[in-house]
Amino acid sequence: MIETVRQVLTSQYAASLSTLGHCIAKCPDALWNAPVARYPFCQTAFHALIFADLYLGPDEASFRRQPFHLANAAFFGDYEQLEDREPLSLYERSPLMAYLEFCRGKATSTIAAETPETLASPASFPRRNVFRAELHVINIRHIQHHAAQLTLRLRLASDVEIPWVGQGWNDPTARKLQ
Repeated sequence: MIETVRQVLTSQYAASLSTLGHCIAKCPDALWNAPVARYPFCQTAFHALIFADLYLGPDEASFRRQPFHLANAAFFGDYEQLEDREPLSLYERSPLMAYLEFCRGKATSTIAAETPETLASPASFPRRNVFRAELHVINIRHIQHHAAQLTLRLRLASDVEIPWVGQGWNDPTARKLQ
């Protein structure tokens, strides 16, 4: 059963991150800093990625010490997205795409390491009083929620179509970012 759970979670992380990646890749420059609800397009994409990254990890304490974060300190700044305040930073497309690729790899390796015991254990995040398995489902839903916001903005503002990605990395639309 654990292999089935791993396959499902990996597949759905792949699908949601691929959908988000299509949004980032296809956003016209004129919309990059335009509002999506309350926040600019680029902030919304970053928000989806930073929380995906956070909740894929074991806990908040180790989050900022990841090699990717240390190597890209200016990109993460003061981690304003994790604070209880309005974010101000804007993000360039290229670093966001690099962050997306980091999150793809982290999702794959994190899910591969999950066991029945770790999935049934409480998540180590004060904001999330759930089991780790449910945290993964919440995380995927969060990514997809923001990908849907971005998709709608692209469709309404510039008639950009984002393909449906239904499953993992083998889905033909999963990696084909144009």
